[in-house]
Amino acid sequence: MAEVKDKKTEKQVEAKAEVKKEAKDQAKVEAKAEKKQKGEAKAEAKTKGEGKSKTKGEGKGKGKEKAPKEEKKEKPKKELKPKVASALEKKYFDECVPKLMEKFGYKNRMQVPRLKKIVVNTSIKESLQDIKVLQGASEEIAQITGQRPVITKAKKSIANFKLRQGQSIGARVTLRGENMYEFMNRLVNIAMPRVRDFKGMPTKAFDGNGNYTLGLTEQIIFPEINFDEVQRTTGMNITFVTSANTNEEGMELLRYMGMPFRNQ
Repeated sequence: MAEVKDKKTEKQVEAKAEVKKEAKDQAKVEAKAEKKQKGEAKAEAKTKGEGKSKTKGEGKGKGKEKAPKEEKKEKPKKELKPKVASALEKKYFDECVPKLMEKFGYKNRMQVPRLKKIVVNTSIKESLQDIKVLQGASEEIAQITGQRPVITKAKKSIANFKLRQGQSIGARVTLRGENMYEFMNRLVNIAMPRVRDFKGMPTKAFDGNGNYTLGLTEQIIFPEINFDEVQRTTGMNITFVTSANTNEEGMELLRYMGMPFRNQ
């Protein structure tokens, strides 16, 4: 009986051990199944995330994609008109420069004196009582030179002349470049021959540095001025500023450019 009981207990123990093994095996199988499910879920989540990111990226890319630019029509370029030199400027470079280089022995063309500017200046004492006189004179200078003049004012007060500092007393124009050559051409070839009993310009009006100043007593010698509209005759000073170092060089420069000096 004791042996039978021992066998039963052994069988029971073995049965319990098998049950435990089966439970462990099932638990392992279930754990593996859960891991597989979790792995599949993660993989699906990743694929979904990648799909969304791609769609977002595509959307952003589409939003950022700029519309194709329309080809800009090229505007026709303006043809630059060649600068036409005045007759006097052409004469200076073609005739005056070679003659001056030969006479004074200049080695370089840059040493040859040239005309820098022309200053036209007038002063009217009647403008102290009537400013309209000065306005009329400035308009006439503008017609003669083709450039609007600057009104000049007194720098200091002079009691004998009843002049106060800052009062407008004259007008001035400074001509350079093309306007300068055009004005000198008209002055020499048109205005001066209209002067009554003209005998030529004096040669003693140089300042020692090659600059020359001449005076005109009437503005009506210029063809731009209508004689019937002139209320009063006004004179003016015209200064030719050159790059010459001596009076002789300045005089020869102006002579070759057409200035009619008196024969000494």
